[in-house]
Amino acid sequence: MQKILIANRGEIARRVIRTAHAMGIATVAVHSAADAHAPFVREAGQSVPLAGDRPYLDVDAIIAAAKRTGADAVHPGYGFLSENAEFAKALKKAGLIFIGPPEAAMRVMALKDTAKAAMKKAGVPITPGYQGNDQSLVRLQKAAEGVGYPLLIKAVAGGGGKGMRAVHDAGEFQEALMAAQREGETAFGNPAVMLEKLIQRPRHVEVQLFADNHGNAVHLFERDCSLQRRHQKVIEEAPAPGLSDRLRHTLGVAAVTAAHAIGYSGAGTVEFILDLDTVDADGDPAFYFMEMNTRLQVEHPVTECITGEDLVEWQIRVARGEPLPKQQDELTVTGWAMEARLYAEDPDSGFLPATGTISTLEFGAGPGIRIDTGVENGSRIGLDYDPMIAKVIAHGATRAQAIDRLVGALDATVVSGLKCNRAFLARLADTKAFRAGKVDTGFIARHAAELAAPSLCPAPVLLAAALGLGLPHGTAPTSLFGGLNFRINLAAETHVRLWWDAAQHPISLRHIGGQRWRIGGLAGIGEVSATRVGAHGLAIDLAGQMMRATVVAGVGVGVGTVDVRMAGQSWLIGSRPPRVKDVGGGHANMIAPMPGRVLAVDVVPGQEVAEGDRLLVLEAMKMEHRLLARVAGTVKAVHVALGDQVADGMMLVEIA
Repeated sequence: MQKILIANRGEIARRVIRTAHAMGIATVAVHSAADAHAPFVREAGQSVPLAGDRPYLDVDAIIAAAKRTGADAVHPGYGFLSENAEFAKALKKAGLIFIGPPEAAMRVMALKDTAKAAMKKAGVPITPGYQGNDQSLVRLQKAAEGVGYPLLIKAVAGGGGKGMRAVHDAGEFQEALMAAQREGETAFGNPAVMLEKLIQRPRHVEVQLFADNHGNAVHLFERDCSLQRRHQKVIEEAPAPGLSDRLRHTLGVAAVTAAHAIGYSGAGTVEFILDLDTVDADGDPAFYFMEMNTRLQVEHPVTECITGEDLVEWQIRVARGEPLPKQQDELTVTGWAMEARLYAEDPDSGFLPATGTISTLEFGAGPGIRIDTGVENGSRIGLDYDPMIAKVIAHGATRAQAIDRLVGALDATVVSGLKCNRAFLARLADTKAFRAGKVDTGFIARHAAELAAPSLCPAPVLLAAALGLGLPHGTAPTSLFGGLNFRINLAAETHVRLWWDAAQHPISLRHIGGQRWRIGGLAGIGEVSATRVGAHGLAIDLAGQMMRATVVAGVGVGVGTVDVRMAGQSWLIGSRPPRVKDVGGGHANMIAPMPGRVLAVDVVPGQEVAEGDRLLVLEAMKMEHRLLARVAGTVKAVHVALGDQVADGMMLVEIA
């Protein structure tokens, strides 16, 4: 294997390039017109542009690019063609090595229903449900009665939460079924579904496995991916918290059994669902096979952190015909690792995807921190591809240390030019319940109030904002830790005005020597020591209590705004008087959050709506987005109809 073509883009393309180059293997990138200036294209040894509307799915063009550049192997990354058995077959026919599993194994696991049948035969527990070929409404309704409510409808070709609906009673079934079928057809070209018993308190635990072509198979331990929103993973960790050694071993054995049962080789992940309401005599929850991903997972870095193994290197070695680099008894776990998915999305608008050009992109650094990203300053994130900005990964000796490092890295991350979920991720990772390891897939919904932006702004936060605006740059970070460092000619007194929730807070900072400042305007705060740490960090000694804060102002968050991050929380504080509120009901009106197609309109002019009522359904990025009323009121006007294409920012529904 002398040259690898990466049939993917973004951070996973960069990830493969790094390992290939470290192994002395040349690389080729293929790219769409939109990705022509992306980092992965520059970093590859060669690059080939692809034309068309769906370039990363164009099998013929990818094979032609491999032939033209002399590549002898193709790495599919994840997504796109990574689990496409026809792609693997076409590569083999063209004389190219597919860095992935055998075609036959991919076909077994490609559809959830055939996968479950294979696992049932192998003795791996599966969730009770219906996986039949009869997809008529009558048969599915009858099957639903047999499974019992609540149940889950799943697209058999689905993934990433697409084509999945929870149904709590028979009255909801038909509408949910049609929505799941539409998403399955749109995203995967297959409307078929299966039904499963809905586990009320599930945990999502998956096992990383590897197999070679010499009959060897091992697991590289488990990951917990229970922190999800709309069935999409938000934060992943390894190992999974709170499992007994017995259960960890059982899950690992089940994953290896699955690999042997289908003649697997390469990297794979077996996903299990744990039923927290059904436990055995030893207190271990029941577990069921959910699906197998026949590729490298997005969250593979956490496994790399705790094992010290390079999983991409393992993939390449197995594809070259080598035996596995290690056997099961040679693999060990060191420490704990977390990964947070930093996305361009708006948490304040139901996490709808955000678009724009990144004008500032800075990541927190430090011990145990790893950043996997496919973008940089100037990169544009649109709706054509996954809106991921980066994976923020933290590794520590203990779970508590890994969480602390993750929160610190998120607090220090700066993204401007578009909205993102950074603040939400930091709050999520720092919740008491998550720190205690009390996780299941309903965690985010259950803790929604705790995860909302803070409604109060304590004095130490206002202090950090004032210091961030008024403290001169150049004060040395050693001064609070034994060093003596101060600047001459500091202004005698600096005045800062801040606004929080329409209340004005005039604050004065008087320099009294060294790193000491006398604070005016904040009750209970007199003298403090403060110094800058990097571009946005502050170290503050408040009456002997050391506080760390990240303060971002101006270009990072918008003119007139100061973003203060402390201990996983984030406050957006005004440095200018707030604008007069829109009395015309701007907050109530529904504006299109992205381009898309209208699938349903649920209201008419004159109709009364309550907060949370569904106004319409918009299809974008192959998913259906329910747009809900933000306030109670009366519908004044509806500006769209079923089937309309709408532009980002278009007025959809007016509400008085």
